[in-house]
Amino acid sequence: MKDINFKTVFNDIFIELQPLENKGVAASYIPELAKIEPDKLGIHLVHIDKGNFYQGDSQERFSIQSISKVFSLTLAMRILGGELWSRVGVEPSGTAFNSLIQLEVENGIPRNPFINAGAIVICDVLMSYLDDPKADSIKFCKKNSQ
Repeated sequence: MKDINFKTVFNDIFIELQPLENKGVAASYIPELAKIEPDKLGIHLVHIDKGNFYQGDSQERFSIQSISKVFSLTLAMRILGGELWSRVGVEPSGTAFNSLIQLEVENGIPRNPFINAGAIVICDVLMSYLDDPKADSIKFCKKNSQ
């Protein structure tokens, strides 16, 4: 297997994204995001065998917003395993993250755990199985993000 030069990969990503600078708009309706300078960009990868690779504003703290869905899904998978997929799908939705149309068409089974309806299902699993869902979730996130 070929060794990946992560510094080169990250540098290529930054070069590719430069023409897109100032093209997007931060969600001003989310107070934590409204405070952030829009030109921030950081990448940080922790490789199991080769340590840390990073570039840009990677050391700056930030509000994780929907990234929290990855942690919630991982914790729910640890609880239910493959049984979780009977409650939420794994397919792209093709609609907005907050759309209810597919949910109605597909008998209440969200397409995936990263749209709002799917994230609610994941939260239901955590609320149903954890003794202290808030504390247990925070502990899990801290343990797996350091």
